Amino acid sequence: MSGPKLFEPFHVGDLSLDNRIVIAPMCQYSAVDGEMTDWHLIHLGQLALSGAALLTIEASAVLPDGRISHADVGLWDDRTEAAMKRVLDGVRAHSDMPIAIQLGHAGRKASTHVPWEGGAQIAPDSPNGWQTVAPSALPFTPGTHAPTALDKAGIDRLRDAFVAAAKRADNLGIDAVQLHGAHGYLLHQFLSPLSNRRDDDYGGSLEKRMRLPLEIFDAVRAAFPADKPVTMRVSGTDWVDGGWDIDQTIAFAQALEARGCSAIHVSSGGLDPRQDIPVGPSYQVPLARAVKQAVSIPVIAVGLITDYEQAEAIVGTGDADLIAIARTILYDPRWPWHAAAHLGASVKAAPQYLRCQPRQYRHLFDQTGK
Repeated sequence: MSGPKLFEPFHVGDLSLDNRIVIAPMCQYSAVDGEMTDWHLIHLGQLALSGAALLTIEASAVLPDGRISHADVGLWDDRTEAAMKRVLDGVRAHSDMPIAIQLGHAGRKASTHVPWEGGAQIAPDSPNGWQTVAPSALPFTPGTHAPTALDKAGIDRLRDAFVAAAKRADNLGIDAVQLHGAHGYLLHQFLSPLSNRRDDDYGGSLEKRMRLPLEIFDAVRAAFPADKPVTMRVSGTDWVDGGWDIDQTIAFAQALEARGCSAIHVSSGGLDPRQDIPVGPSYQVPLARAVKQAVSIPVIAVGLITDYEQAEAIVGTGDADLIAIARTILYDPRWPWHAAAHLGASVKAAPQYLRCQPRQYRHLFDQTGK
């Protein structure tokens, strides 16, 4: 009898993964001027000891005005690169888990307070605020400060910034890049007809709305080493009538596959406050399943995946190739350990932690890794 699918090895491009559990990027709103801090060392360090297969660094802005908040991580200059290197060196000293990074730009959803201070937009002339940019001069919510529509020079600057950040990620030895095309941030803003009202080559038809995200993918793919994966995170639907939907997502995923995308991570929503999301366990899995049926590259499912049998069913039935967890692993940083014990599989565990395991589960922990 074969073991659980969730703990079978897998490859994303040339990147070898020990199992099918991916740690999704999670903003911590704890950077200073784009620089990672000791919080990131603690946060990423504990997740790197979790037994998952891949750790993804939170959304890292490719330009200062691309941060969601003033406390977001960036990767746009030598200073932010050095700060990230300090954290990664500390993490890698005690873990050999592969590390990816999510590169993004928040567009019109930038210049906000941190969530525990309300998350509201900060006006450009206020402390910690700046002028936002977007495909069109449409604010995220009525009454907030409108973004500036990007002109051709701004688009070129944005593309160059993604390329520069990808090169810095390679300098840092990062194993994979994920481009953030979801949750209402800038690349998603170009994709959705609700936020993109342009009448030039970057707006209007689906082909034109996909143009900039695909150009950025192509540029990053060309700049990042060929043996390292470049993936994309998408919102499968805006959950708003007339917005981005699963059929458009499938067309986008197929275009990405044709360009050499290594995997696609399917989330949803975030673009429009009118969204009506039927939240519940595995609520986004049908979106991942629809994409998986249309492409041959690996597909990652995410969203309220909390139960071990639930996760096993998602990959075991072929709805997705991998599952990503975020809040679940914040709540339980040893979730992969517990899933392995429940399903009768094994994961890597640091030797310093082996004595904490109940005797009946000790055979489930691989003692060969860092």
